[in-house]
Amino acid sequence: MKVLKFGGTSVGSAENIRKVKEIVKSQNDNVVVVVSALGGITDKILNAAKMAILGTDYFNTEITAIRERHESLVDQLFEGEQKEEVKERVSQLLDELERVIVGVSMIGELTDKTLDKIGGFGERLSSLIISEFIDDASWIDSSKLIKTDSAFGKAQVNFSLTNTLIKAALGEFKGICIAPGFVSSNSDGDYTTLGRGGSDYTAAIYAAALDASVLEIWTDVDGFMTADPRVISKAYVIEELSYAEAMELSHFGAKVIYPPTILPVYKKGIPTFIKNTLNPQASGSLITSRRMNGKDRPIKGISSISNISLITVQGLGMVGVTGISMRLFSALAVNNINVILISQASSENSISIAVDTPKAVSAETAIRAEFEREIMSHKINKVEVENDLSIVAIVGENMKHSTGIAGKLFNTIGKNGINIIAIAQGASELNISWVVKNSDLRKTLNVVHESFFLSENVELNVFLLGMGLVGGNLLKQIQQQQEKLLKEKHLKIKLVGVANSKKMMLDRDGIDINGFRDRLEIDGVESGLAAYKAAIIDLNIYNSVFVDCTASNNSADLYADLLNANVSIVTANKVAASSDYNNYKKLKSIAKNKGVKFLFETNVGAGLPIINTLNDLVNAGDKILKIEAVLSGTLNFIFNTISADVPLSKTIQLAKEEGYSEPDPRIDLSGIDVVRKLLILVRESGYKIEKDDVQINTFIPDNYFEGTIDDFWANISKVDTDFEERRQKLDAENKCWRFVAKYEDGHAEVGLQEVAQGHPFFDLQGSNNLVMFTSERYNEFPMIIKGYGAGAAVTAAGVFADIIRVSNI
Repeated sequence: MKVLKFGGTSVGSAENIRKVKEIVKSQNDNVVVVVSALGGITDKILNAAKMAILGTDYFNTEITAIRERHESLVDQLFEGEQKEEVKERVSQLLDELERVIVGVSMIGELTDKTLDKIGGFGERLSSLIISEFIDDASWIDSSKLIKTDSAFGKAQVNFSLTNTLIKAALGEFKGICIAPGFVSSNSDGDYTTLGRGGSDYTAAIYAAALDASVLEIWTDVDGFMTADPRVISKAYVIEELSYAEAMELSHFGAKVIYPPTILPVYKKGIPTFIKNTLNPQASGSLITSRRMNGKDRPIKGISSISNISLITVQGLGMVGVTGISMRLFSALAVNNINVILISQASSENSISIAVDTPKAVSAETAIRAEFEREIMSHKINKVEVENDLSIVAIVGENMKHSTGIAGKLFNTIGKNGINIIAIAQGASELNISWVVKNSDLRKTLNVVHESFFLSENVELNVFLLGMGLVGGNLLKQIQQQQEKLLKEKHLKIKLVGVANSKKMMLDRDGIDINGFRDRLEIDGVESGLAAYKAAIIDLNIYNSVFVDCTASNNSADLYADLLNANVSIVTANKVAASSDYNNYKKLKSIAKNKGVKFLFETNVGAGLPIINTLNDLVNAGDKILKIEAVLSGTLNFIFNTISADVPLSKTIQLAKEEGYSEPDPRIDLSGIDVVRKLLILVRESGYKIEKDDVQINTFIPDNYFEGTIDDFWANISKVDTDFEERRQKLDAENKCWRFVAKYEDGHAEVGLQEVAQGHPFFDLQGSNNLVMFTSERYNEFPMIIKGYGAGAAVTAAGVFADIIRVSNI
C-alpha cells in the first residue's frame, strides 16, 4: 500500500488534476490518495466566515467566487451526464457551506467549533471531484476515520481509535481510494480539523496506520533544496536526507513540509518522498530514518527565517540565580509567544531570544512585567529589542563527524563583511544557527552555499571601472578563458558592474560581455565615481572584486570605502599604492583586517610577476638589500631606438605613435612614472618611503617640461645634436643608456645611466622591463625578472591573474 498526498497547487486547476490522474494511475500498487482543497479556497472560506460575523452581505462575494471556481473546474473535467451529476453533488456541499455562513451572519458569532466545521469544506469538495474524475476510484470520508478530542481549533488525534478505524476500513482495500485531507471528527461526530499542514498530517496518519511502503507528498517543488532557489540560483535538490534533517530545514524556513505532520511516519520508519506534480519525472527528495554515513556531505542544506526580532535580557543580577530562564519562557508561553532561537552567554550575564517580529512588542511587554522588580533594582539593566533581522541555519547530521565546520562557516561569513548578531548550536551538532540583518540575508545565503561546496563552482562578482585598452582587453581575456576556468578550476567570473566616465550599469545576475558596451549605452545610468561606489556597496553582493583599469587620480579615493565594505580591489592604477605612505598602509591594513584582497601586480612591470615574487621573498623572511630596475617600457623603447639615423626627438615621436608613451610624452620623460613604480617596490620590500625621498635625475632640461605640448614638440629637436654626440661616444665604448631606478641603504633615485656590455640591462630589447633584487639570500647572484613590461594585452593579463588570486583557487 502507498499513500499519496496532493497539495493545493497540485489540484488547483483542471490541467493539474489531469496530471494527478496520470500519476495515480501509473502506480503499481494499491493507493490511498489524500487531497487538499483547491489552492486558495480554504482562505476564501475563512474570509467569508469572518465577513459574516460583521453582519454584512459581503460574504456573498466570496461564496459566489468559491462556487464559480468549483463549477468551472467541473465543466473542464467532465462531460455529459457525469458532469451534471458531479455538479449536483458539488452544489449540495456548497449549499451546506452557504447555510452555515448565513447562520454565522445571523447570530454574529463564529465559534471554534463552527470554524472547524467550515474549514474542511474545501477538502471535501476537491476529494469529491477528483474521486469522480479518476476512473474506478472510490471515496472515503476521513472525518469518519480520524478521531480527535473536542478541543476545536487545536484538536489532538486519538491514535488508538483512529488506527483501528483506518485498518478496519482500508486494511484489505485494493485499488484507488480518494480521501479528503485536514478533516476529522470527535466522538460525537462533530467536525474537527488537524491544524496547520493538516493534509500532510492526514496522509501521514493513513500511512502509519496501514504500514504503507511509502508516503509520497506531491507538491509544486522538486523536493528539498540546498537553499531557497529564489535567492540562490545554483540551489539544487537534496536527493536524500534524514527525518531529523528534514525537520530542521522545515523549522528554519524550508516550506516543503510542516514538521509535526510527518511524526506518525517518522515513528514507524516509513520513507517519505517529496515529489513535484508539475515535474513528475524529477527524482524528488527521499526522507528516511537511515543514519547518514560519513560519505554524505556534512551540510545538507541552508534555510532561513526572515522578519525576526531579537530580544536580549542582560544584567549581572542574573548570574547564578536559578529560575531566570524558567520565568522568562513561562512569561512568553502564557502570552502564546513562540521562541524560535535561544542564545545564552556561559557567564549567565545575558540571554537572547528570537521571535517573530509581530510578536516582539508583546514579548518585550511580558518580559518587562515578569522582571519588573529586577529591572527596578537594576539587577537587570537591559531589555533590548533588535528588529529587521533574519535567522540562517545550516543543517546536516554529518556535521558531528566533520571537524572545522563552525570555523570555516564563520571565517567565510566574516570575510564577506557580514556581522553575526547571535549564534546557537545544539549539542547534537545537527544545525548551527545564527542571526544577521535582513539586508545581509541574500549575501549570507549565497556565500555559505558556495563555501560548503553545495555549489560546484566558486563565483567571483566583478565590478569594472574603465573600458579603454586595458579594460577592453581584460574582458576579452575573461571571455576566452571562462569555459576553461569553469571546467578546470571550477571558477566562474561574472561581470556584475561596469562603468566609464559617464555611465554605469549593475546587474546582480550578470552582464553579457558580448554586448556590454551597447547595453551600457542603452540601459546605463548617468553616474560618477561616488555614485558607482555607492551602488556597489548597496548591492552588497558576496565575493565582490572592484577592478580599476583607469589611470584616474580620483578612482583611488574609492578604495578605502570599498575595502571596508569587504570588496576586494584589483587595480592597474598606480595612484593608490604610490600615494602618501600613510594612505598606502591604511589600504593594506583595511584589506588585512577585513580578510579581502588589495592587489596591484600590474603597477610594476605590467604582467610580469614582480610584486608577487617580491612578496614571497619578504614573507619567507628574506631581506631586500638593493633594488635595481628598468621600469619604463616607453623610455627603454626610446633608448633602444635612438641611432645615427633616428634622433632623440624622432624616437619620442615614434613612442607616441606606437602607443608606448602617454599622449603627453613629458609624463614619461620626467621619470615620475618610474618614481611611482620604485616607491611601490620599496614599500613592498618593507621600507617606509615617500615620493619626495626619491632623487630624480632628468635627462632633458627642465624648461622643456614648461609650456604647452605644442611648445614641447616645436623645441625638442634642439637637444638632438647633444644627444647624438653623447650616443656616439657611448657606442664607441660598447655602452648604452638605460633609465634606471635604484634603491640601496635608504637612498632612492631614478635617472639615465650608462650601461656597459655584460650588464643585465645592456641587452634589454624593445620596451622590456627588468628588475634585480639583491637580498640576504640572493646576494652574490641577484634575482632577475625580465620580460615584456608594457602594453594593454599584458597589463590586462596581469589584472586577470590578480582577479583569479582573489578567488583563492
